[in-house]
Amino acid sequence: MKKKSILSLLLILVMVITAVAGCSAKKDTNDGTDTPSVTTAPGTTAAPTTPGAKEIKVGFAIKTQDSPYFVALVNSVKELCAAEGWNLTVLDANGDTAKEAENMETFVAQGMDLIFLDSVEPDACIPSINSAAEAGIGVINLDSGVGEGANDITTVYSDNKQNGRAVGLAYAEKAGTETIKAIILSGAKGNVAGDERRTGLFAGIIEGRTGMSEADAWTAANTFDDELLANGKATNADADFTVAGQGWGSWTSEEGLSASEDLITANPDLTAVLGENDQMLFGAMTALDNAGITGVDIVAAADGAKEAYDKIKEGTYFATGENSPYKVSQLGVQIAKEILVDGKDMWSYPDISMTQPAAVTADNVDEFYEFGF
Repeated sequence: MKKKSILSLLLILVMVITAVAGCSAKKDTNDGTDTPSVTTAPGTTAAPTTPGAKEIKVGFAIKTQDSPYFVALVNSVKELCAAEGWNLTVLDANGDTAKEAENMETFVAQGMDLIFLDSVEPDACIPSINSAAEAGIGVINLDSGVGEGANDITTVYSDNKQNGRAVGLAYAEKAGTETIKAIILSGAKGNVAGDERRTGLFAGIIEGRTGMSEADAWTAANTFDDELLANGKATNADADFTVAGQGWGSWTSEEGLSASEDLITANPDLTAVLGENDQMLFGAMTALDNAGITGVDIVAAADGAKEAYDKIKEGTYFATGENSPYKVSQLGVQIAKEILVDGKDMWSYPDISMTQPAAVTADNVDEFYEFGF
């Protein structure tokens, strides 16, 4: 009996030691070292997650998916977030400010770590941005600027003013001493990016054709734009430059076609069609073909669609400013990473963060082609 008691005691001790060791091992594997799950974007691969890292949740409230630019912008953000191992959710407003506000509320309720926003309208989004900030969630605007009073981190887009100016300077050189009689296709009234692109294009044309300083050209361009918005047409006599009409094409080729038809019919002697993006100008090119009008220069203040780059190579499209959705997304995600991973103060960024401007013409289109959309 004594030996059995000793053996029983030894057996109990072994079981206790084993149980303690097992509990200890189990505690170690869950003590902040589990790898969190990561949802990757379709067609992409998430980067390995650092042991102990917090899962990062990011929302992207996109205004619409009705043009190639916005599709490319979303896909680029998906790709870049997946590479960081972040969980990205995309909600589309379909051009509706009320839906956009609802999408932003959803992201706040879900406790996103950060929100990307490409807003439908610059002022309507301000309350949503400020509500997110009050909840401790920073908002980075991509592509579109927002109105005064938005408590956002920064707005990331291409340098619309200098893109337009660069294209305008190039076109002024191309036009030489010939009179420029143009029509212009604009995206949406009050759109910040569109206003900047259009005014930049006017500044470059006026600067290049008069030889005035850049500062004076901006002043002249603002006066020219005010006249255009007030009267539907404008002239700068010193530059021998007239915009005979403005159409609103909602950024699409279909609306660009509709917006340009009557203007082209009323101005069969025009020398150029100017535009705030490529898609609207594609519609205008169809309208010109339908009207049997040839020899008109096609000039976009900014965009960078590969279709436009192909037409530049063909010689049927003069120029566009580079507005690469990939480069915009890349800069936006870089800033987000500095905040979410590196711990940089989200309120330390400037109001605007821009990519480098460039006028894409036949001389350099190959250099920019891969960054088109």
